[in-house]
Amino acid sequence: MSGPTLAVVGAAETTQMGVITDTSELQLHADAAFNALADAGLTIKDIDGFATAGERPTDVAHYLGLEPRWVDGTSVGGCSFMIHVRHAAAAIAAGLCTTVLITHAESGKSRVGKARQAFTSALSGQFERPFGVTGPPTMFGLPVLRHMHDTGLTHEQMANVAVVQREWAGMNPRATFRDPITVEDVLGSRMIAYPFHLLECCLVTDGGGALIVTSADRAKDFPTAPVYVLGHGEGVETPMVSQMENFSSSKAFRIAGGDAFASAEITTADVDHLMVYDAFAHLPLYGLEDLGFCGRGEAGDFVWERNTAPGGSLPMNTNGGGLSYMHSGMYGMYAMQESIRQMRGTAPAQIAGAEVSVSLGVGGMFGAAGCVVFSNVAP
Repeated sequence: MSGPTLAVVGAAETTQMGVITDTSELQLHADAAFNALADAGLTIKDIDGFATAGERPTDVAHYLGLEPRWVDGTSVGGCSFMIHVRHAAAAIAAGLCTTVLITHAESGKSRVGKARQAFTSALSGQFERPFGVTGPPTMFGLPVLRHMHDTGLTHEQMANVAVVQREWAGMNPRATFRDPITVEDVLGSRMIAYPFHLLECCLVTDGGGALIVTSADRAKDFPTAPVYVLGHGEGVETPMVSQMENFSSSKAFRIAGGDAFASAEITTADVDHLMVYDAFAHLPLYGLEDLGFCGRGEAGDFVWERNTAPGGSLPMNTNGGGLSYMHSGMYGMYAMQESIRQMRGTAPAQIAGAEVSVSLGVGGMFGAAGCVVFSNVAP
């Protein structure tokens, strides 16, 4: 790769986050979009490319008054927005558009104007649902139990992921939950679906976010500090969690992460900051192992030894993650927002001197993945 082709020039979340009972999902899209436009110093007429997931892109584009010449409605779950970044890079490089708006919004908690989404595909509905595997807690429970059996990952180690991320959330004024918790608190919280306790499961909230991306050579024309997209990757495995190649590893994570690192021409040693989609507490552990930061079965100890905690060697999920910061249903946008804040130097829990941040997202229950490598260093 000769150098970054893409830069983030606008990034913002919705004005409110958490429980928003008086705002529809489409209105949340608009709020996030116009906040990002203001951040970039642009108007809606400057946008000629658009991507979203959850809502149909035609609905959101119409509501915003957009007239895009390129549109992407790829919807593979919460990592869709990472994949949109990759697709936008290709579209801009091909001359199909110049400036792309990517939006996410969900009324996940209040359900105001909520678009209908299903957790199960036709395949999983036919072959898994009859056996009681029906939603995220039961679908994710299957692989993590095998991971625990194969690697020796303990309940205490998995609970500790939530504990460490709550430490980060305590530094974030916008986090939903900020009070410290202990491993005992997590294991003492209500069992949702074995082995997941309540505090190992993501939040259910309202909110959204938006990004504006353009070619890297235009980045310095905008008022915000440019954040370059060094590399990206995407991958899919199976809509049926029972058909994963290996329950202790995500093939989609390995493909997306591998392509992102290769296209960015980096190794794990170059990464200063990491965001791994944490719909449940086991996902950061899979991410650490599948991206190559840890060997198989070593991530539990890696987090236990405070490598990902404040002051650690690899700060991870520094906004508090989906477990403590925010999770409206498709968290990938929020992971990227925190990566961008870290690269801009504006994060509440800012990592001093950080130059490379990686965002890894999951779609469905290990069905898909997207990965983006960000940097504040100009090509």
